[in-house]
Amino acid sequence: MTALAATLAGARLVLPTGVVEDGRLAFSGSTITAIGGPAVPGELDLTGCTVVPGFVDLHVHGGGGASYASGVAEEALTAARTHLEHGTTTTMASTVTAEIDEVCRQAAVLSELVEDGVLAGVHFEGPFISPGRCGAHRPDLLRDPDPALVRKLVDAARGTAKMVTLAPELPGGLESVRLLADLGVVAAVGHTDSDYAKTLEAIEAGATVATHLFNAMPGIQHRAPGPIIALLEDERVTVELINDGTHLHPSVLDLAYGTAGADRVALITDAMGAAGMGDGLYPLGPLQVRVENGVARLVEGGSIAGSTLTLDVAFQRSVLINGLTLEQTVRSISGRPAELLGLADTVGSLEVGKNADLVVLDSDTFELVAVVRRGEWIKGAERFTRAG
Repeated sequence: MTALAATLAGARLVLPTGVVEDGRLAFSGSTITAIGGPAVPGELDLTGCTVVPGFVDLHVHGGGGASYASGVAEEALTAARTHLEHGTTTTMASTVTAEIDEVCRQAAVLSELVEDGVLAGVHFEGPFISPGRCGAHRPDLLRDPDPALVRKLVDAARGTAKMVTLAPELPGGLESVRLLADLGVVAAVGHTDSDYAKTLEAIEAGATVATHLFNAMPGIQHRAPGPIIALLEDERVTVELINDGTHLHPSVLDLAYGTAGADRVALITDAMGAAGMGDGLYPLGPLQVRVENGVARLVEGGSIAGSTLTLDVAFQRSVLINGLTLEQTVRSISGRPAELLGLADTVGSLEVGKNADLVVLDSDTFELVAVVRRGEWIKGAERFTRAG
């Protein structure tokens, strides 16, 4: 379907300046052309709906039964489409630990989809992570973050690498953080056994993201605060949170928001191929995952293996369970991630001149109603009637 002109009326709009009731938003082609203004013939009636900017997912491994780590373009397209239908209009492609040359091959395939505008970039999660905190990564394939190997992965992505997760306490960790900062690639602290002091060193070296904070890292102890406190307290760090009800207790998410604030939180899915699917067996890189009651765990060992979350569910949980405001939720699910990726000029908020990336939600239940990406209706257009 090609992008069309449309005016949406009667909806609640969540804007950077606040929430507007009975708002009006127009787009033409791929761009938002007006917010507010008088009624026009043929506008779509969105009474009872809330319109927010398209979601931006920094960390996602797959969906729809497909995996980005397969290195198969058709699977990557399926994964991206699955999350798009749940409101994620800007998505990264996250890899998992494998042999270096295999991850390089995957990156080359994914980079073509970035160039085609399907994906926003490539995120390398592994193999430069701690064996003691590897989660759903094969321990025998882990490597120390030798800067030469880190550079090899980044180069394989041909300018599309956006983020690398690593454990800074490993040999070469701090040097690799500095290298990534110099290359303009986000260095993320995650799957780590780092202590408080080493984490501070990593931040000073240029690390700016906490990969799924609380998960795959030491917990907080009163005499050994560990990486969590260091990452939460530094204003230069954005913390990823998985709000699926499995990875984090709601009170822990509340704690993170109370400390970091919405400006420093990025809500992510960390989804694997089962997202948008049912229970069953799924691959995650070279490992097998069993999904039961929507929770993904490794067949061998039982570790949590990513999630089956989509960001529309994360949005709904954040508002209805955690009591976040619409502005806070939009900031964490769209605005801050867009800034981190260097895309805030085009996505992440409802503003004239930005992409017409829109998510329409029911104003009472916050269930997803419709999705627009770059002016194209992905789903839900038939739900609305036109004013005479």
